[in-house]
Amino acid sequence: MKPKDLKSAFSFEQRRPCLLDQVFYVPIYYQNYDSFKLPAFYDYFANHHPVHVEYCSGNGDWIVEKAKQYPYKNWIAVEKRFDRVRKIWAKAKNLSLTNLLIVSGEALTFTLHYLPNQSIEEAYINFPDPWPKSKHAKNRLIQNPFLNELARILKPGKSMSIVTDDRNYATQTVSLFCAHKDFTPFFPPPYFCLNREDYGTSWFEQLWKEKGRQIHYLQFTKK
Repeated sequence: MKPKDLKSAFSFEQRRPCLLDQVFYVPIYYQNYDSFKLPAFYDYFANHHPVHVEYCSGNGDWIVEKAKQYPYKNWIAVEKRFDRVRKIWAKAKNLSLTNLLIVSGEALTFTLHYLPNQSIEEAYINFPDPWPKSKHAKNRLIQNPFLNELARILKPGKSMSIVTDDRNYATQTVSLFCAHKDFTPFFPPPYFCLNREDYGTSWFEQLWKEKGRQIHYLQFTKK
């Protein structure tokens, strides 16, 4: 399979939530999300294995490797750019990964409308767009509304991991999570580390390392 083999499920005018060929489409600028019910995880995956979700999946390198490495875990890749969704889909198809669901949609919208309470074992955000200009800060994924949803979907005692090359975004993320009543930092001050050998890698990680950028690994535990 090649990325171009995946065609968009609908035109903008015909947009609607739908699940087709391992991809769950969550359209933007749509009002009636609750008209579609995503199957329960044990029905979709045909097992009761724990479910892990990665936001900002990019080209899928990190999560595809995880799904291949841990077949007794179920994985959800969330990516809003369709060109990247196609690349994740092609990789999953070529490796026959049945434990990976791909979400073509925005992270907060998908989480808010389709993830049940305490349904996720672990969550990850790999290299979210830092939107570095102050006038664009409102577009950042890691803000309190999203943290509230993460607290709702994560099982108690489980973790949320974030990876970023942007020191300012890392500092802001630490402040938000430390101030939230439902999370506690996993690492001691400054609440991140600069190396995690067991974490896995991605296209973005390799890119920023080649450019000499320092990678920040953050982790917070749901109380």
